[in-house]
Amino acid sequence: MEAELLQVLNPQSLRALEEWQRRECVALTQVNGQRRYGGPPPDWRGPVPGPGCEVFINQIPRDVFEDRLIPLFQSIAPLYEFRLMMNFSGQNRGFAYAKYGDPATAVAAVHALNKYPLQEGVRLVVRRSTEKRQLCLGDLPSGMGREELLMVLRLLSDGVEDITMKAVGSRGEETCALVHYSSHYAASMAKKVLVQDFKKQFGVSISIRWITDSSKFRQQEHLEEISLAPPGLKLPAKLSVPPPRFQITRPSRLRNYRDPLPPLPAAPPSPSPPPTQGFSRAVGGPAHHVENRMVPFVTRRPDLRSHDSVGQLRWLCELHNLGVPLYDVRYHHTSPDGFLHFNYRIIIPRLPVPLSGAVQILPGISTNIMEDEVRRAVAEQAIKVMCHQR
Repeated sequence: MEAELLQVLNPQSLRALEEWQRRECVALTQVNGQRRYGGPPPDWRGPVPGPGCEVFINQIPRDVFEDRLIPLFQSIAPLYEFRLMMNFSGQNRGFAYAKYGDPATAVAAVHALNKYPLQEGVRLVVRRSTEKRQLCLGDLPSGMGREELLMVLRLLSDGVEDITMKAVGSRGEETCALVHYSSHYAASMAKKVLVQDFKKQFGVSISIRWITDSSKFRQQEHLEEISLAPPGLKLPAKLSVPPPRFQITRPSRLRNYRDPLPPLPAAPPSPSPPPTQGFSRAVGGPAHHVENRMVPFVTRRPDLRSHDSVGQLRWLCELHNLGVPLYDVRYHHTSPDGFLHFNYRIIIPRLPVPLSGAVQILPGISTNIMEDEVRRAVAEQAIKVMCHQR
């Protein structure tokens, strides 16, 4: 058995992990398929982080472990917690979660480390974690009331804050419970054990599923969720935040967060705006209909010579103090002529309603190229609307 496991695992990676743990005095705890660092670590100074402080890390090679990942993410700022998902063989499952002390640091980590070249041919995918904290429990034992269920759940799992009972079914003949946990970690641990525990305690098989924190749709799904991508492609439909006004560069070497930060570059003068060009060929021409529910305004137009349309839109929002635009893009269908069609919304914080519409692109040679192409097409349409270009 041990020889079979060594064939699956990389002995050199395992030795490097053990040496790093010994050298840095790092403790890792494995529970229910997760190997956990911190939560908090011994030298943590500060409160328990709230929502929005965690990032999701994907595309991790199966023989890469915490000795390479934790120092990389600590180069941004101190980590409150790091969780690497593991399988029974001792390999990782290809994804992990890193939690920082505040949401701004999590955003900085996404911009600095998304598409980071971890090794030849491998780029990490880093994005904000949805941090779902609520579970929906169905098929509960008949006659179990709220207070009894709350007591049972607190005995079987940690971090239960509250529950809400809800009648379901066409006639309300069934009851489900919405269970609120103190953290995503507590909820995910409960999700792993409650089905089996209820079967042992009450002889019933309950159903459990995640629910979102609110009625708003979240497109930043975790690895376990279904991807909204064109058939045969892995283009994630996601809510993404463009780079901030200052540039966060990927570290060529691992910088310790205690090192002094380099000075920020001086802000360039506002460019003199030339006339706006028409819609680019690169996206196959404009979609047939762009829904505009915002009263457009005439403004100075961005410098098309110095940035692509994503940079131009960000420039325009900065110029009018509108906030950072958020892109919400979903794959819709592939037409007979081969174009990929996407619906989009751009949420600009200080505008009363989102800009929404549709774009189409030709398939590209890689997911990253297509993702960038879609975003450029969306930004170009938004600029036309905002600059009153019909």
